[in-house]
Amino acid sequence: MAKKPGNLAAMKSRAAKSAAVVAAPAGSVPAEPKKPKVSIPEFFRQVRAEMRKITWTSWKETWITSAMVFVMVIMASLFFLLVDWFLSNGVRLVLEFVSGTAR
Repeated sequence: MAKKPGNLAAMKSRAAKSAAVVAAPAGSVPAEPKKPKVSIPEFFRQVRAEMRKITWTSWKETWITSAMVFVMVIMASLFFLLVDWFLSNGVRLVLEFVSGTAR
């Protein structure tokens, strides 16, 4: 079964691009597009424009968030204190049982 003929111009274009890629020297790297230079005053104008977009939290939001973090730190500390106490007593009991010096 023969293939249907395609668009001859498109096929020639693809063939030319493939040939250009194959014919390029192995060590050559395509040139990167040049970045537009930005002047120093323009840079600071852009920085100011971005700074205007920042939304800062209110004092109340900051205070509530800080209090929540403090409470969570206290709760985590108590949790790990209890876990550490249970594990250390459990290990001590196992070691006393193994050595035969139970209380």
